[in-house]
Amino acid sequence: MKHRLMVLITVTCGAVIQGYAMSVFLFPHFIPSGGAGGIAVLLNFWFGLPLSFALWLVNFLLLTTAINWLGNASALGTMYAITITSLSIHLFDLPLFQMAKNVWLDLLIGSLILGCGIGLLLRHGVSNGGMGVIALITAKYRKIPPGKPLLLLNGSIFILTASIIDWHIVLQALICQWISTKMVDLLFELPGPFQSKKWKIANPWRKK
Repeated sequence: MKHRLMVLITVTCGAVIQGYAMSVFLFPHFIPSGGAGGIAVLLNFWFGLPLSFALWLVNFLLLTTAINWLGNASALGTMYAITITSLSIHLFDLPLFQMAKNVWLDLLIGSLILGCGIGLLLRHGVSNGGMGVIALITAKYRKIPPGKPLLLLNGSIFILTASIIDWHIVLQALICQWISTKMVDLLFELPGPFQSKKWKIANPWRKK
């Protein structure tokens, strides 16, 4: 029971941290934080789907994949994390937290904070939504940290949407992904009291 409570607290903190990074540092400069947003833009461009519905549809389909491959517990954890993240984005969107800043400084700070939030979630087998689901599946079956597949997936989508999004936005998104995924791998490999027991047993590369 104590371990489950610690996991719940850690996942909640990770989701809040992720929402804070998005709302305060990245979204004010229109920097996409992941590949799901890029896919939503493509669906909007090709089929005219509203961005809000397209983003929900992408996450719903990927969450269905999480149920099939990662189990019900991971899917429920992902749903919880997505909900907390959305509430956090709404909270930190208040004028109290918003201010005009330098885009490159915000990009650096926001990417580091975003990586910390995602890393806390992935350490417990909980996806942050979007491409994090596929990254977790890849990490589980190839026995590798999830940061590298997350960077590859999101980077490919950002390049694909370059004809729709301004090139400097895509460049900033790729830099954001590179920095945040480095933080993801750092936290994912770091031993500590909040380490998921499931991953400690399941991933033999930790013993090397």
